[in-house]
Amino acid sequence: MSQYRVLIDANDEKGLVYKVSSVFFENNLNILSNNEFVDKENNKFFMRSVVDGVVDPSELKKSIENVLPKHASVEVIKPRKKNIIIMATKEMHALGDILIRHEAGELEANILCVVSNYDLLESLVTRFNIPYKTISHEGLSRAEHEEKVLEYLATYDDIDYIVLAKYMRILTPRFVEAYENKIINIHHSFLPAFIGANPYKQAYERGVKIIGATSHFVNNNLDEGPIISQEVIHVNHAYGWRDMQRSGKDVEKVVLSRALKLALEDRIFVYANKTVIF
Repeated sequence: MSQYRVLIDANDEKGLVYKVSSVFFENNLNILSNNEFVDKENNKFFMRSVVDGVVDPSELKKSIENVLPKHASVEVIKPRKKNIIIMATKEMHALGDILIRHEAGELEANILCVVSNYDLLESLVTRFNIPYKTISHEGLSRAEHEEKVLEYLATYDDIDYIVLAKYMRILTPRFVEAYENKIINIHHSFLPAFIGANPYKQAYERGVKIIGATSHFVNNNLDEGPIISQEVIHVNHAYGWRDMQRSGKDVEKVVLSRALKLALEDRIFVYANKTVIF
């Protein structure tokens, strides 16, 4: 017996849940969990099912496609540990949280390497027996440095996700295109508010009463990619911006790890610069 995750993205019409469930029944598959959502404004249907049984995944995919509207997207995924690369700069809180969760077996992931433009985090990473690669940006243009990073990443055959754990460099369209919907970032703000540099100082000057963090997929618009996870905490007039920053780091690491876990478990559908998450 094997377990499979079935992900469906299609135009909506009546009877889709019945039709897909019938395919599962005909293939003697047991439905362990099932979630559906219909975006009525865009006439979009999303479904994530977890089934188990004995089946040829490619044949199951074809059978499901045959009962769906044209141009539907169907994925039949056998759960496995996904391969991820973590990119970081100087801050260790988000990176450290992922490393600890990985060590504890909480993430369905193989961390292939941590890549940084500094060597400051190497001693932390090597404690977890994970490779660390420093690719310095010193003396290089942004494009030249990014080319070196891309060349290094190309030495890995299969990268499912790249996690930006406080990687404080803006990626070019070429990089984003190479890993479309595979780059997960953490932004130290409750987007879309206070985008760009030093959002805690911006928040302090605005006198906000909540601060937060946002994890999102990276696209070519700065901090405007599809949002995966968000969280906020309350602050008050006694907080300076550095106090907000210290408190915000706790939120950042939790939100990033939560977003990564959702991605690793195939719970995210991306469309129209938004996400549906089951």
